[in-house]
Formats: sequence, C-alpha cells, structure tokens
Amino acid sequence: MDPGWPDLIIFDCDGVLVDSELLSCRCLSDELSEFGISLTLDQALELFLGRSVSAVIQHYREFGQTVPDDFPVRLKSRVLTAFREALRPIPDVDTVLSDLSMPCCVASSSDLDRVALSLDVTGLAPHFGDRIYTAQMVERGKPAPDLFLYAAAKMQADPARTLVVEDSVSGVQAAKAAGMTVWGFVGGSHYRWRDGHAILSAAGADRVFARMGDLWTEA
Repeated sequence: MDPGWPDLIIFDCDGVLVDSELLSCRCLSDELSEFGISLTLDQALELFLGRSVSAVIQHYREFGQTVPDDFPVRLKSRVLTAFREALRPIPDVDTVLSDLSMPCCVASSSDLDRVALSLDVTGLAPHFGDRIYTAQMVERGKPAPDLFLYAAAKMQADPARTLVVEDSVSGVQAAKAAGMTVWGFVGGSHYRWRDGHAILSAAGADRVFARMGDLWTEA
C-alpha cells in the first residue's frame, strides 16, 4: 500500500464509530408500531440500515402508507433518549482515531444533532471537531455519492485518494459511486447474526473487516 495513502479517511458514524444500529432500528420499529406499521428488527436492518429518515418516509409512501408529519421529530426524540441511556463506542475505535496520521471526518445519514450526541456521549467528539457532514447538507443521501463527495470537497481531498469506512450496503454503494476506496466494517452488534462479510462484499466493498483494531492489518 502506498505509504502516503489515503489523504483522507471518512468514517460513517452509526455502526462504525458507535454501536448504535440495533438501538436505532428498535426505535424505528417501535415508533412505526405507534401508527400501525409493522416492521421487525430484521426488516429494519435490511431496508433502512445506513439510510436517512426521509428514505424511510419515502419507502412507505411508495407502498401507499403514510406516517404523521411529526414522525421525524418523534423518532428523533426516541432515538436520542435511547442513545443517552445505552450508546457505546465501537471497541478500540478511540485508540484507532488517536493513532491516525492523516485527516479524518464523519459523513453520516443521520442528522447533525444525532451525530453530535453520539460522538459526545461516547467520548469521540474531540477526534472530529466540526468535521461532521450529514445527509442534511446535500440533495441526495446514500446510496448516492453526494455526501461523500461533499465531505471530500470540504476536506480538500481527492476522492481517488480517500478511504471510506462503512457498515451498510447503501454506504458502500455511495462510496464506490464517489470513486473512493471503501472498507466494510462488520464489528457492530447488528452483524452478530448476519453474514456481514458477504453482504458488504456483494455491495462492492474493497475489503471487509470485523475488528476496528485491525483497521490497518493486512490492508
């Protein structure tokens, strides 16, 4: 590997920096049940992992189901409460971030408040400062490349020399569409009973690994 590569590392937040995906999917399932929409945890992971709230709403609209206008606010409140009570960082991620020798940032489908809270309650916020970019800042969310291209532009990095660490199919697809190298991470609890290696490899990940401490091992 080129010792000068990458010029930038973009980390997804949920499922990569913080072990949040099961928490957030349970919140989504519980909130939808309030409106008579049944969504199992497995379905939530399959359909909405790495996707924005607007993508959830659009999905149900396409099937003729609607959710109340205050759904995003209600879901956000439920998620933030769950995060304050139970969110934990991915093991070894603090050490990995401390040891990085190149610039890094966050690019997430979640809104800015949620990402900021996630990084704050897990103690990871100092690693990123204001280098946090979210789907709110671009026209199209993942799997479109917009967010990753936006983040690279803000960080003044060449997409071809940018590495993305992602845990979702939509995130992997977005990074590849942006012309970036993407490594799939399957160390979050949401992959405990799923074949994350096969899922992310099929999506186009250039490499898949399961321990954040192994970020550079055999890279």
